[in-house]
Amino acid sequence: MLSPSTFYINQSGPTEFVFRLLTASPKIQALLFCFFLLLYIMILFSNTAIIWATYTHTSLRTPMYFFLSSLSFVEICYTTTLVPLMLSNIIKARKPIPLAGCATQMSFFGTLGSTDCFLLALMAYDRYVAICHPLQYTLIMTPQLCTQMVAGSLGLALFLSLPLTLLVFNLPFCGHLLEINHFFCEVPPVLHLACADTRVPQAVLYVISMIVLTAPFLLICVSYVFITITILHIPSAEGRQRAFSTCSSHLTVVLLQYGCGSLVYFRPPSTTPADEDWHLALVYTFVTPLLNPIIYTLRNKDVKNALKKAISKKAASENL
Repeated sequence: MLSPSTFYINQSGPTEFVFRLLTASPKIQALLFCFFLLLYIMILFSNTAIIWATYTHTSLRTPMYFFLSSLSFVEICYTTTLVPLMLSNIIKARKPIPLAGCATQMSFFGTLGSTDCFLLALMAYDRYVAICHPLQYTLIMTPQLCTQMVAGSLGLALFLSLPLTLLVFNLPFCGHLLEINHFFCEVPPVLHLACADTRVPQAVLYVISMIVLTAPFLLICVSYVFITITILHIPSAEGRQRAFSTCSSHLTVVLLQYGCGSLVYFRPPSTTPADEDWHLALVYTFVTPLLNPIIYTLRNKDVKNALKKAISKKAASENL
């Protein structure tokens, strides 16, 4: 049996990639297609609802909801970069993706995924200022600063993603049609297919992963240490519970996002099981983009009230 790196190695022509089949059973393919399509629709609907509620209700025009709506927008773009092609490969015969197409998907995934991680750190900083310095909150978290931080996150993510993508696709790939043991063009499985020394791009990937995953996670941990100390000094139990509830939703998403990302990017390539990476990738492709708006909607009275008012207004206007 041929390994992925020697798949159709004797064919001539420009290098193209195909993604691994999740299953060979047509019935299971149909079930997976319906399941992932449903998740994708839910991700689009729930994140769009967050953005719409934030920008149509003046009560939600605060830094916290600005970051939340920015996160929702990034996650819509992020999943749209990956999921439609995945669905196409599930229901149809595997269509090859050219080298340029794979590089484009990798660049968008790296940029948007990194921005997602940076935004989670910004949200932790916002909670730190709101809880630890409530009297100075409006002076510190100005609209201009919030916009600059989001733009800076996107710019930094783009700055880190593009050179890594160029470095990966400057490597030679031996063969015409190579099978990626994944459902999208992520850096580690693509590097496995290169027929050259990959130590330099692996080292660059590790450094970038430290910047994208470790540094924001440490900032989040430091923020929550100060937040916890401040909350414990709140005299009323109700006040402490309210303060903790505003942080628990964010922490749930953080642990899933950074935990799965660290398992993929910080393990030595030789110790990575063939199937484990794409199982973990399903978490940050489907679970966290869906979990984020659901958690914030279910646990946040302001968002729930805004959505209820919007639905009731629309129903009233249709009845007129």
